[in-house]
Amino acid sequence: QVQLVESGGGLVQPGGSLRLSCAASGSIGSIYVMGWYRQVPGNERELVATITSPELTNYSDSVRGRFTISRDGAKNLVYLQMNSLKPEDTAVYYCNGGRSRYRYTSDDYWGQGTQVTVSS
Repeated sequence: QVQLVESGGGLVQPGGSLRLSCAASGSIGSIYVMGWYRQVPGNERELVATITSPELTNYSDSVRGRFTISRDGAKNLVYLQMNSLKPEDTAVYYCNGGRSRYRYTSDDYWGQGTQVTVSS
């Protein structure tokens, strides 16, 4: 089993920044890709960014150039630096551990989610 715990969400004004963190523990050797997804009520969960080891990254078009995903392999941490935040970035953000850089599957592991609200 794998446990993923997110932190770092909150309320920020448009144009501001936040950094999300995800701490992974357990059988993390089974995870090939770490990532962040987000979900707004009534919508499907959507990919934000993924990262592999070695560090190949993938971003959704809506966040590319504003968000940066990174990882600290020694500490089993994954980060999402979010800059130039927009109201449409408001969502619950979920840390993900799986095997695809482009989509989640039913075998993936998930954190509990952290709320990000972008509003003035």
